[in-house]
Amino acid sequence: MAKKPPTLSEPAYFILAALLDGPLHGHAIIGRTLELSEQRVKLPVGTLYGALDRLAAGGLIAVEREEVVDGRPRRYFRLTDEGRGLVTAEALRMQQAASVVTSRVLGTGSAFA
Repeated sequence: MAKKPPTLSEPAYFILAALLDGPLHGHAIIGRTLELSEQRVKLPVGTLYGALDRLAAGGLIAVEREEVVDGRPRRYFRLTDEGRGLVTAEALRMQQAASVVTSRVLGTGSAFA
């Protein structure tokens, strides 16, 4: 039996989506996630770095580079090919799931047409 890809939590989904345009450091990820989610996903720093560690351990993101800014280390994260594939698959899955309802509510016919 084929292994089904995992679904992503909303924070993880938006973290991966934030990295679609290129590498970002932690605070930039927080800002981009907030923007992309239309202010719904507010990531406290501790939550963000826990999620980044899990995503990295899962091979979905990787550290692109590190630098020191004002005496503090700053890590930039990037999507891996696996991460890009998973966030894309999740977006398509959610789109299909949403169409089941929107096609009925809006009267546009079959969700699978």
